[in-house]
Amino acid sequence: MSRNRSIAMLIGAAMAVALVASGCSTNSQAIETERLLAAAGFQMRLADTPDKLTRLTAQPQRTLVPHDQNGKIMYSYADAKVCKCLYVGTERAYGRYQKLALVHEDSVRRLQAAQYQENAAMDMSTWGPWGPWWY
Repeated sequence: MSRNRSIAMLIGAAMAVALVASGCSTNSQAIETERLLAAAGFQMRLADTPDKLTRLTAQPQRTLVPHDQNGKIMYSYADAKVCKCLYVGTERAYGRYQKLALVHEDSVRRLQAAQYQENAAMDMSTWGPWGPWWY
């Protein structure tokens, strides 16, 4: 039970940070994905030299890509725009990421449903008639 609770708290904290994060939605989505990757056990490597940045830029951006490394499947996620970094993880980390992403997606859906219900609970008839004559 405490493991599920920890995961739920982690997802909740990540959602809060994503809502507060500035920038356009694609940057917010990238930040959220990177937080989930880190939580799943992916290792982050900064592109701290011009050569690393060039190699990072040449990779597919903001997508998980499988690689065969010495007979083992590894996954990489390159982001040359937001963090200028590369996330690398094992199959096991990828599996954890998929689970966290599903939990996160479910949490977002539940939050949106709760917001919809809250908005629907407001009785608009209290405010009088609506129509083009009020514009």
